[in-house]
Amino acid sequence: MVKAWRITCAGVLLCALAGCTDPVRSSAASVPLHQTVEVATAIETIVATGRHPFGQLDLADREQLKALYEPVANAPIWIDGFNRPSPTARDALVLLSGAADEGFDPGAYNGPALEGIAAVLSTSAEPTVSDLATFDTALTINTLRYFRQLHRGRVDPRAIGFKISVPPDRDDYVALLRSAVANHRIAETATELAPPLVLYRGLRRQLTQYRVLAADRSLLPLPAPVATVHPGERYAGLLALYQRLVALGDLPATVPPATEPPVYDGRLVEGVKHFQLRHGLQSDGVLGAGTQAALAVPLSWRVRQIELAMERLRWLPHLGDEPFLAVNIPMFHLWGWDSIRPNGVPSFGTGVIVGRALNTKTPVLVEDMRYIVFRPYWNVPPSILRHEMLPILERDFDYLDRQNLEIVSGQGDDALPVPATAESLAQLRAGILRLRQRPGPKNSLGLIKFIFPNDENVYMHGTPAQELFSRSRRDFSHGCVRLEDPIALAEWTLKDQPGWTRERIVAAMNATQSSRVSLTRPIRVILFYVTAVVMPEDGTIRFAEDIYGHDATLDRGLARQQTIR
Repeated sequence: MVKAWRITCAGVLLCALAGCTDPVRSSAASVPLHQTVEVATAIETIVATGRHPFGQLDLADREQLKALYEPVANAPIWIDGFNRPSPTARDALVLLSGAADEGFDPGAYNGPALEGIAAVLSTSAEPTVSDLATFDTALTINTLRYFRQLHRGRVDPRAIGFKISVPPDRDDYVALLRSAVANHRIAETATELAPPLVLYRGLRRQLTQYRVLAADRSLLPLPAPVATVHPGERYAGLLALYQRLVALGDLPATVPPATEPPVYDGRLVEGVKHFQLRHGLQSDGVLGAGTQAALAVPLSWRVRQIELAMERLRWLPHLGDEPFLAVNIPMFHLWGWDSIRPNGVPSFGTGVIVGRALNTKTPVLVEDMRYIVFRPYWNVPPSILRHEMLPILERDFDYLDRQNLEIVSGQGDDALPVPATAESLAQLRAGILRLRQRPGPKNSLGLIKFIFPNDENVYMHGTPAQELFSRSRRDFSHGCVRLEDPIALAEWTLKDQPGWTRERIVAAMNATQSSRVSLTRPIRVILFYVTAVVMPEDGTIRFAEDIYGHDATLDRGLARQQTIR
């Protein structure tokens, strides 16, 4: 049994947390002491046993409750001196009831049930001890869970097959909650825990808009897919197409098009081009199979794409005032930020090529870029050697000269070439020797590569196949990230290292020897995967095809709620 004198002290602390001007009069005097003792005892029992009216508590929940309540002698923290939900409790209820704004399910935080108990506590002349203890502990558990999941995500990426390592969580959520209650900063604390990236804030805004669109029953259904429709040709779905393009922001609202004759032309074509650009399609204004399929995607799934993107952004480390690079794999784009800026506009961007969807996917990871190599050798990976090059070499040794390849002995760039013979080919097959491509304009890595050491052995590099960047879908590599403008990235990466002008970078790329420059300060590199992004440059939302099927995997993982804690 909790001692009465401890409860009296706890009542003083409770009123201090709730903002009472006279904690002794407002709490200890307003609520009968026996009831205060009984509520504290009920809270102590819940913490000790884990038995809660909302369900059995796991060990982590019980440990957090103990850490929060034990220092205040198990006094409630959300109840004022008159056994009513405090203003701070109301703030927490508003936060949980608005969980959908963050892409969460409010039901997952027991919002409706807590609102129901709060209504009872607010109107009952003598609320029960059970209701008081249940409400206080349940609001604590769910607010802590909300804080943690807003900061870290609901799903452990490793539990659903992603190799990304979630950074260690050094946040003390109990201390954060205690401070938030004491200083009446529930909403502000949640904002500080959310991802600081402009990409997240943009998606949060668009989520509300797309939910409205998904619920709009006035939008006409588009016709079933038809043969390709070119500008100037007839199309029966003109009015539905116009309505959808206006709703999505791809076309200004003006006078609807005439439907007789139903000719697809003019501003509708321009609206479709804008839609295609936002959905990773060739922006040609032609209503082909891909464009018709994208137009037919239910808006409810676009909502889900936004929610999945927000979840993935919570997995990323919260960066401080430091430069970082971010590659969005399914959108084939790289951004560079000098730091987390208030307006979020990146200081650098370029197109990229990523790994093939079939069998050489680019991994999701977070690592630090440490050095750059000019005029790199390309050391042919064993899988490419075994599956692609050995079958050719077994038929044609001249392939080595045509591709500027050489068989070498040793691991460094100073490894010695070995003549191409049947014996050396056998040693190559056995892994005793290795195959590499000499530096030069035709090297598969281009003239520069950017190294961020990682277990997947992927990096960023140039490419001689610049024509591939004209494609809207660009998953062509063996897993590494090919850069459309590697010189610009080198300029951005080396901008704080004296002497590394564009002219010096170009000279190093065209020198006779390979060279390496270490970064004086490592740069964080984030390879991430989201199929919905609000472009930081212009604020438009774009969607991408789920080329690796990661959205489907995460959707299933969320359904199973494989939480981090």
